[in-house]
Amino acid sequence: MKRGTAVRSAVLWMSAVGLLGACGGQPEQAPAGGDTVTTATQSLVSPPPTPFGAFINYLRPLTVGGAVSSNTGTTAAYEGFTLTVAAHTQVALEVTHLGTGVGVDTGLFVYGPKDANGSYGTRILFQDDDSGYGELSKIPLATLDDAGEYLVVVGWSNGLGKQYRLQASCVGGACVSNPASAPANTPVTLARFAIEPDLQALLDTGNAYREDMFSFLSRYDFAWSYSTPASLDAAAAAVLARSEYSGYRNDPTPGTYTYAAFQSRMYLQYQSLHPALLAAYGDTGENVQVKSYFREFSTGPNGDNWRTLNIILFPVSRHVIVYEQTAHEI
Repeated sequence: MKRGTAVRSAVLWMSAVGLLGACGGQPEQAPAGGDTVTTATQSLVSPPPTPFGAFINYLRPLTVGGAVSSNTGTTAAYEGFTLTVAAHTQVALEVTHLGTGVGVDTGLFVYGPKDANGSYGTRILFQDDDSGYGELSKIPLATLDDAGEYLVVVGWSNGLGKQYRLQASCVGGACVSNPASAPANTPVTLARFAIEPDLQALLDTGNAYREDMFSFLSRYDFAWSYSTPASLDAAAAAVLARSEYSGYRNDPTPGTYTYAAFQSRMYLQYQSLHPALLAAYGDTGENVQVKSYFREFSTGPNGDNWRTLNIILFPVSRHVIVYEQTAHEI
């Protein structure tokens, strides 16, 4: 791979939920027939302390397509399993309802890949607390760009002395055996993750340069199990389907650019992001493409706004980066 190892942030792929009351929606219905509403709270399972040292009990390997079982013991603790993959492997990790004792509350954390010094690093690539069944954990999509050995950590807050079962399933990329060609017009489904900290720092520096210009950067991954790459049009359609980008849907003539040509379209103070994005998310020889949408509007005298939405597809790495730059009159 052309780029160095770039660890990936761990952020849950969660959609924002609007509050009906804030939007003038219907109020909640009162409980019928004298029913009472009871609530219970369960604390999140925190990541293991770093450096890991004795905080993690290292167990056996976990394989893609396989599962491992263990026991929580009687106190809160962590257990780690190694997962070795080829570059661009996409997996789902889950503490399954089947094979896990009732009442167990888990957290999942992914680190790596292991470096030459035998360290998995301290940065969490992916994590989840309660996305699975009940209070069990599930990471529906973990895109592992770099080949190597990763560490999957299961933690629990309530040692009940019960069994749990951790499963790793292939959902796309290099782990798919004999992948078929993608049918025409196959859509992509986006899952949002955090931008790399160094990229966020570059963006923040650019945003501090002028008060009349501001840009946004978002990362989305998509599971892809086919031998032929996803199309730029499919990636753009998935981005425009999100409500926050609805204002760009009416651009009648969006432009398509090579990644090299895209740099000159960025405001000068943000152009350091161009090579940094490629280093973080690109692969050797990858045909990275960009589709750009433009909109302008006015909020009144001296209130003109110009905005450009740039959708960047990394088809081999299975990432979609959205770079939106804005400018306004002052």
